[in-house]
Amino acid sequence: MPFKYAGIEQAIVNAVRDSAEGKDVAVAFSGGLDSGLISFIAKRYANSVHLYTCGTDNSYDVVMAKDLSDELGLPWTHVQISKRNTEPLIREMISATGTTDPFTISYELQLFCVCREAREGTVITGQGADEYFMGCAKFVDQTDNDYNMQRDAAVKRLIKVSVPCERSIAKHFGKTLLYPYMTDDVISEIGKIDQNELRPKDMDSRKSVLRDIAANLGQPRIAARKKKSSQYGSGTTDIIRILCREKGMFYNEYIASLCDEVLSGNPKNRGSVINARVDSIVKVEAENILRQLNLSPSEAVEMFYRRIIEDGDIRSVGPGKRIAEK
Repeated sequence: MPFKYAGIEQAIVNAVRDSAEGKDVAVAFSGGLDSGLISFIAKRYANSVHLYTCGTDNSYDVVMAKDLSDELGLPWTHVQISKRNTEPLIREMISATGTTDPFTISYELQLFCVCREAREGTVITGQGADEYFMGCAKFVDQTDNDYNMQRDAAVKRLIKVSVPCERSIAKHFGKTLLYPYMTDDVISEIGKIDQNELRPKDMDSRKSVLRDIAANLGQPRIAARKKKSSQYGSGTTDIIRILCREKGMFYNEYIASLCDEVLSGNPKNRGSVINARVDSIVKVEAENILRQLNLSPSEAVEMFYRRIIEDGDIRSVGPGKRIAEK
């Protein structure tokens, strides 16, 4: 009987082959399903495959990655992050990418460190598997409307926020970054199956289609791999929280102080921090414009607040203006 997901499986194999064939490649390797499957396939075609895992000593990702690298018989490097080097790395990442979003920094710092360490010019990543094969915990136990909204928002953030940041990282280090799970052929094949087969019924059924593909390729142990989000599995978030406590700051306040210092040369603690939730796509697109104007987000918000003070009203500077004019 033909394998149910043969089309997607072949598209993934082709994508990895095209990424790795005849090359010396690095894999951003967490020890989970996504990067494990890529590494297994890449081993067939690449001239050499070297696995790199960013994390603290004995973090979940480091332990899992060492175990799976031994099983795959591939060379592995632990890219260590610690309390000592995390802040300098964040500063370097902010400077290289212009990224100011605390959440983005927390989960992209691992790729930044891998690209910084890798000797190979080509780095392959499992990015996109969570969004297209439904691996995020937020997809579980949702109403139909909320599920569709979360799925679409996740893909939009991937394309508009994550990938541009990662491209900036790769450019900074002179690397070529490749995404086998995000090729047109893979996404096209995903679109051919019943989307309810992708939708997880519980936490254990996330990415079930991708797990079936790994098992069909003779890798049941890769299919069974558990994974934490990179910022937690690597220990990055724990380190940043420790640094925040030592400085008496909240998480967002700490990242904002580093962004101000790196991007605009303003000293730390130059003013009060405003905690506000803004759509991540709006934030990224607005900050791209601010960079062109040589303004930091903090400077832009302060200008907005000063305008409110001068006018004594918000309707002249915000959405209310449109309401008042109608």
